[in-house]
Amino acid sequence: MGQSQQGEIALEPHTWHVLIVEDDQRLAELTSDYLHNNGLRVSIEGNGALAAARIIAEQPDLVILDLMLPGEDGFSICRSVRDRYDGPILMLTARTDDTDHIQGLDTGADDFVCKPVHPRVLLARIHAL
Repeated sequence: MGQSQQGEIALEPHTWHVLIVEDDQRLAELTSDYLHNNGLRVSIEGNGALAAARIIAEQPDLVILDLMLPGEDGFSICRSVRDRYDGPILMLTARTDDTDHIQGLDTGADDFVCKPVHPRVLLARIHAL
């Protein structure tokens, strides 16, 4: 994995599929556009109640999971999919309390990132997983 002229992180030849579970449609679309422009294939799910089934059915290469979702929260989703989904889960949330970080990692998340995050930092965190 190298860097392009603009400082973006170049992807491996395999095109990753990322599922963004985020109820803020504008944020989800901005994140999706950025990741897509950097070579990732992206899907969006805005309803927490539908997220677990979609993660299990699609088996994406990575899940970016918000915590505060309608229908079911990110902690519950993470906990419920962990025995049927082995890919990385990156929690991306506005919640900054250290107990949320610990709970997220304890429920099976591989990384916990607080909003706002610079898109290049998010991309680097994705590649670190």
